[in-house]
Amino acid sequence: MAHQDRSPPAGQPKPQKTTTMDAAAPTHSHASWQRQLAEAIRDSRELLAGLQLPEEPLPAAEAAATQGFPTLVPHSFLARMEPGNRDDPLLLQVLPTGRESARAVGFTTDPVEDTAARATAGMLHKYHGRALLITTGTCAVHCRYCFRREYPYQDEPRRMSDWEPALQRIREDSSITEIILSGGDPLILSDDRLQTLCHRLDEIEHVERLRIHTRLPIVLPARVTDELLLLLSNLRSQPVVVVHANHGHEIAADCETALRVMVRAGIPVLNQAVLLRKINDSAEALELLCRRLINVGVIPYYLHQLDRVQGAAHFEVSDAEAGKLLTVIRSRLPGYAVPQLVREIPGESNKTPLL
Repeated sequence: MAHQDRSPPAGQPKPQKTTTMDAAAPTHSHASWQRQLAEAIRDSRELLAGLQLPEEPLPAAEAAATQGFPTLVPHSFLARMEPGNRDDPLLLQVLPTGRESARAVGFTTDPVEDTAARATAGMLHKYHGRALLITTGTCAVHCRYCFRREYPYQDEPRRMSDWEPALQRIREDSSITEIILSGGDPLILSDDRLQTLCHRLDEIEHVERLRIHTRLPIVLPARVTDELLLLLSNLRSQPVVVVHANHGHEIAADCETALRVMVRAGIPVLNQAVLLRKINDSAEALELLCRRLINVGVIPYYLHQLDRVQGAAHFEVSDAEAGKLLTVIRSRLPGYAVPQLVREIPGESNKTPLL
């Protein structure tokens, strides 16, 4: 990126150098995000203790059902939960329960048929003009409704050289104008690794946009660093960041600051939420979420109906209920603050609007 010379005339003092973070610096150290991830809670007993809640151990059979997808919660996310409230909407998103071992009709391990859309190692190709890269199998939080909780991440690229088949396929298909980095969570990658992958994609002339789907600015806001913003700002292709918050209480404290910093750095930021039973299935909860997003400059983009992944049936809200909720919040908020209610239907050429 070219920079103009803004040096002051001779004899005048040089202005103090600032960074993109100076206008709204978070209270935590942004160099510490990897340490914060390493120190994240990995045990439901510790999670409950942090909220002064009594431990309720899972029966053995039900505990075994969650072993492959254990508790993972950063302390920043914990700090936004209400102590003593077992029904806190943030806690319910991340606390393993025995209901995950229940089997429900229509709920599968691959609800959106990712495996059928796998074009080559690391690359899913479902929609015209867009390709999705599974950049990593690691996240900063384990959401209990995750539709990729049983995805075969071990089959996807680990070294940079493993990405060559996917990159070659993108080079050869000029109809692909947008690349979606997903996972896991692409912002788990180190700056060096993320920059290498982004630059390789940026070299492909017909790639116009690079979209990053991430939950880290919500659950681990320290990941939004000057270095990350510089990396995104220096791309030739247009970066778009899609974050994932489900409740207004998530948009607070260091998360609120991190989102403002991204938006004010000139990066378009959108939010995708999932409609979840007992978490955001009220007009009041959805209104609060949309208002807090808009107030930090983030556009409420989609409200997804639950992807019917095995173990998450207890989160499901009916389409009829969802439609009524959207009607109410549309009457309360300006149009730009109301997300589109959608469902992903395998084999369809786009997300399916439900209203």
